[in-house]
Amino acid sequence: MTLPNRRSFLSTTTSTAAAIGVTASTAKSYGRVIGANDRLGVGVIGGGVIGNAHFDVINKLKESNNLLPVAVSDCWMTRAEAGKRKIGADAAYSEYKRLIDRKEIDYVVVATPEHWHWTMTIDAMDAGKAVYCEKPLTHTIPEAQAVVKKQKETGKPLQVGVQAMSDDSYITARDAIRKGVIGKVIQAQIEYVRRYDSKKGPWREPELVAQHATKPADLDWNAWLGSAKKTDWNPNHYFEWRCYSAYSGGICTDLFIHRITRIMKACDLLYPRRVVGMGGIWQWPDGRDLPDNIEMICEYPRGMTVYVLGTMSNRVGIDHLIRGYRGTLKFTKTGWVAEDKDGKILAEHTKTGGEDQNLHHTNLHNHIRNGETLNCPVELGLAGVVAVNMANESWRSSKMIGWDKVNEKMVPADTLHLSHEPEV
Repeated sequence: MTLPNRRSFLSTTTSTAAAIGVTASTAKSYGRVIGANDRLGVGVIGGGVIGNAHFDVINKLKESNNLLPVAVSDCWMTRAEAGKRKIGADAAYSEYKRLIDRKEIDYVVVATPEHWHWTMTIDAMDAGKAVYCEKPLTHTIPEAQAVVKKQKETGKPLQVGVQAMSDDSYITARDAIRKGVIGKVIQAQIEYVRRYDSKKGPWREPELVAQHATKPADLDWNAWLGSAKKTDWNPNHYFEWRCYSAYSGGICTDLFIHRITRIMKACDLLYPRRVVGMGGIWQWPDGRDLPDNIEMICEYPRGMTVYVLGTMSNRVGIDHLIRGYRGTLKFTKTGWVAEDKDGKILAEHTKTGGEDQNLHHTNLHNHIRNGETLNCPVELGLAGVVAVNMANESWRSSKMIGWDKVNEKMVPADTLHLSHEPEV
């Protein structure tokens, strides 16, 4: 398949009537007209921590957004039944395909471990459903490319769950940068920092693991593993899957995806030219095979770099900002402000919206009903997957990773003839 390039991406984003990378469509093009007062049927795949966050959203928006909870699916039937009760759904299933076959469902929420995202998203679109897929869009780059291809084939709406894209700070920053407010952009920095307990590292759940040394009778372990390597029941893998590369990309895919997507949207970025990921299992050598502290630097063809800090041992952060030749745009709790080198304000913005799942779901509802621009469409989701996977591959291989734009895949950077000047 041919992936979108930056020029086509930019031309699409200039239209307020079209979703970024997604054809703006009315509900008629999805097979039936959904009036503003008609209900949207929703099904949720995944009844864990993130799934429960979506249950809360559905309950909050049920009346105001006219939603009909139809079904919940989870390979652990206890969780599926609990989700059904929580949102007042009609059915609970252990097999997700039974959920997507329900004709009453207009959109499916995929809230599962990363290694299942692409299969469930593609199956849902094939079944004629719109999809809200949790971040990251997929576990790997080829999987994300397959999802983009399927979305183009089916035309089904797909919202990627980077909910900060429902904060208008980033699209308004993009507009200011396009107008030259801070001059030529050369660098950006951002972070996602936490401080975990010294005896319980990132994403460890010792209490849950201890309670489930034996697999629950109604949990289909082979179904949970899916395409991952077959192994005997392992409660660490089930409850702490973000620590293992078979199911997750750890800090990069679970946390950095939130941050790098903000900078990509603000700076009109798609695929990096080169990426370095550096870090290690420095504080919690507890059997995980993904770093507990990591940072990444991405170089983009437009002639700029993006730095992302990701310590899990210290929560002192850095400013989220974009540096240009004329000034610096700094994101704040209330929006953003751009200043020149002497502190003179060049422009500022007070945000509407925020990093809010309620707003992100509502944006999808409005897109389905009236073609409102999607805040985090599939191409933006793919671009994020490319960046964070390149960072993880750099960390694993101890090499700088480059993007082979001809063959649309990541490779060691020294195998490419990359320019040291802006390409676009």
